[in-house]
Amino acid sequence: MKRRVAITGLGIITALGQDIQTFWSNCLTAKTSVSPIPEHWHHYADYNSQIWSPLLYVDYEQYGITRLEQKQLDESSLIALACAFQALDLAGLTYRQVDKKRNTYDIAAVDSERFGVFMGTGIGGISSFGSNFSNHMLNRQTKSLLESISTLEKHADVEHLRTSVERLLCPKRFNPFAVSMTMPNACAGNLGIKFRLLGSNNTYCAACASGTVAIGQGFKSVRSGEHDLALVGGVEYLHDDYGGLFYSFDTVRALASGHENPDAANRPFDRDRSGFLFSQGGGAVLLIEELVHARQRGARIYGELLGYAETSDGYNIMMIEKSGYNIKRVIKNALADAGLSEKAIDYINSHGTGTQLNDATEAEIIENVFGRDVLVNSTKSLIGHTLGASGAIEAVVTVLSIQNKTTHICRNLDHPIKNLNFVTHTNSYPIKTAISQSFGFGGHNAVLVIGECK
Repeated sequence: MKRRVAITGLGIITALGQDIQTFWSNCLTAKTSVSPIPEHWHHYADYNSQIWSPLLYVDYEQYGITRLEQKQLDESSLIALACAFQALDLAGLTYRQVDKKRNTYDIAAVDSERFGVFMGTGIGGISSFGSNFSNHMLNRQTKSLLESISTLEKHADVEHLRTSVERLLCPKRFNPFAVSMTMPNACAGNLGIKFRLLGSNNTYCAACASGTVAIGQGFKSVRSGEHDLALVGGVEYLHDDYGGLFYSFDTVRALASGHENPDAANRPFDRDRSGFLFSQGGGAVLLIEELVHARQRGARIYGELLGYAETSDGYNIMMIEKSGYNIKRVIKNALADAGLSEKAIDYINSHGTGTQLNDATEAEIIENVFGRDVLVNSTKSLIGHTLGASGAIEAVVTVLSIQNKTTHICRNLDHPIKNLNFVTHTNSYPIKTAISQSFGFGGHNAVLVIGECK
């Protein structure tokens, strides 16, 4: 008999809020965070898109994360730790420091050997990679060039040369923790180390589906009996000094652009969509546990994971397969895993990127599989696309939508591409069962089925 899996903790860091209450309140009031891209990026390229969603300063010290740790860890790992502390607190689990020098903890009243970690990231550690290897490549060269320029006699081009060299942004030092900061598995590894979690420790890299895959695999592990509890989720941090990550998406015209009002450029499922809003980063972590285990310790239960499935398009590294056959298949497989029919689903938190092909294909599939009555929205219409973190953030939104019997609107949806039941007003909705779906570069398709816990 399959074990039931409860959701007992939630943690989140996004441009819209750095705790569950603030984030959810901002979602329901349809807030967004859109700013011009950093001015100095224009020294390095010409961009079609001029906007992004920056992640505001995160106070990691409030979670007991030391300044030394902040120098030793990539921002994606720091986001994971902050989200995990939130999730554990919300779950009512008590942790205590067991090693002051290493600043590590253990969690009371749980079996650490049956406590797993399942995290997803698209390119976790990429920010640290860029920073450290910029230092490696440029440090000596920029110093040499500036020394040479200083020996030149006054010439009209000298200051121009000096300015050009100074624009070769170079961190002052090469971080000796560069390898461990850059590793994509560091986000999961650091959670296991911080809380002495001795079960299976896993990292999933499935592009934009990474967070959803990680939650799904953690769910299967707890359901099967391998673990009693698990921290699951996804994180991403996409900053680089030169705007190169942004440019890599911009150059293939994947980013939102072309609107005089920056707040209106990001518009999933709208006829006038032009691409996704690039998000600097964020993350979400959920604590899941076997239902009897949760009830025995008196945990508050926010929802239940009911089913999960994955498929692959096997088609193109960057494009969704137009027929949507394997997306239909993953939805049906997830419903079958949950023992539910399409009619049981009240709400879909869509992938909803705002790109031309993805939205058209996804909308067609929703209509074909579910008809026109199921509620649909896109969390990316508010916060933009956080790549590997997006599925985990959207899973949190799905849980909160079920719990609160309401959900956020699909922002900037003036001319829907399909006559679906898109959420355009924040009302009371009888949401009991929902799906959260993600589709990633490489053809990764993943669907979670989430419901009330009865």
